Formats: sequence, structure tokens, C-alpha cells
Amino acid sequence: MAKRATFDIRQQTGFTTVAMICFFLLYLPIVTLVAYAFNDNDSVAIWKGFSLRWFYSAWNNTQVIDASIRSFQIAIAAALIATVAATMAALATTRTKPYKGLTFKYAFINQPLMVPEIVTAVALLVFFSRIKIWTGYSGLGYLIAAHTAFCIPFAYLPIRARLENMDLSLETAAADLYATGWKTFRYVTLPLLWPGILAGLMLAFVVSLDDVVITEFVKSGGQDTLPTYMLGQLRRIVTPEINAISTVFLLLSVAIVTIFFIISRKRT
Repeated sequence: MAKRATFDIRQQTGFTTVAMICFFLLYLPIVTLVAYAFNDNDSVAIWKGFSLRWFYSAWNNTQVIDASIRSFQIAIAAALIATVAATMAALATTRTKPYKGLTFKYAFINQPLMVPEIVTAVALLVFFSRIKIWTGYSGLGYLIAAHTAFCIPFAYLPIRARLENMDLSLETAAADLYATGWKTFRYVTLPLLWPGILAGLMLAFVVSLDDVVITEFVKSGGQDTLPTYMLGQLRRIVTPEINAISTVFLLLSVAIVTIFFIISRKRT
């Protein structure tokens, strides 16, 4: 009997050409942005010569430093809270027998991924504006809460995927040896789940770090994050300082993803 041929998209005519064009169009603007971060000219459109002046300018810009610190504070807090909530949600939706309404809960958790971000931003604006009036509080807590709500599904998906692919025999064996639910989770489930948790934490952190739409709607005066600061500067005057900030931001994101990828592979 003849062996049935398997379909492989990579073997199709023109696949390599189309892939190269896509990568070229995707990364050319990024390469251009990074190159002009080293431009000595005040204009981002005319190359004058190589210089690091805009990196020094950004480093000495107190507004950039304050916005960067604020961005990291919000992203770290939101990522940690979202990852904890996502882990509990993933355990509740995978370590249970299927029941009516489970699919609805799954869809409800992932709702921020299906609804346009602008809709979520407007809803949070209306909701938090009432709380601000009632309480008089206008601190960073609203931004952290908003980012946490938006980041939960990003952390939930890799954690749930990891749980679904885990072998239940070890957890079952721990239960047979009279281990409590907490001890089973601490000594068996959690060590096996770490790669998924790290992946979820990474996604939540990166999504929170570069969020613009929700931050722009929810933030109060003087609470600019680095992305919203950059957006404000683009509305006024565009200099290579924005390129320099974007380049550092890009390198930082790549470094974070690389570190988490290495850690996840070692723990897999």
C-alpha cells in the first residue's frame, strides 16, 4: 500500500519568498528606528552622523526616568497579581470534572482577549471614575487593577496549557499516599507547573509594560508611563530621543523574553 503523502506548508512553491517578504516588512521599520536612534541630527528623517547624544539625553531626562520607574512598578505588580489569579483559575478549570458552565467560565476569563481594548478601556474609565469620586483616591492602584484585569488571560493561557499537558499520575500517587491538597500542589503540581507560570508571568509583564490604550484612559494627572509619555512627545515634537527610548525599550523586552525562555527550558 502506497504511503500517504503528508502536507507540509514549507514545501509549497513560493513559501520561502513570501516568508522573507513578511519578515522584511515586519522588521525593516524596527531596524530603521534603531538605526536613527544613533543619528546626530535633531531630525529623525535626515541622517547627519553617528552619535550617542540622544541616549545621554534620555538618560538625563527626569520625565523619562520617572515614567520608566512608574511603568516597572505597575508592570511588576500587575504581572504578579495576574499570574497568581491566573494560576488559581487554571487549577479550578482543569483539576475538576467537566460540568455545565465550565466553557462559559473559560470564555469569561478570556473575555479581555475577545473584546476590543478600547471598549475595555472605556468601561474601566467609567467604573474607576465613580470610585474616584466616592473615595477621593487617585493613586496608581487604579492602573495596577486595570492592568491586572487585562493581563489575567495572557497569564492564564500558558498556565492552563501546561496543566492540560501534565501527567496526572504523580498527583494521583501523592493523593494515594495521603498527601493533602496543599502538599500535593506544593511538592508535585507547582514544580511541574513552573515553566507555564514563568511564561504567563513574562507575557503579563510585557503586555502591561507596553500598554497604551488602557493606561491613557485610566491614569490620573502626573501618572504617565513610558509608553504614554512617548505618545505625548510624538504629538508635540519628534526627535531621535524617542528612537533612543524605543531602542532601549526593545532591547529590554528582548532580554526579558530571552531570560524567561532560558529559565523555562531549564525547568522543562
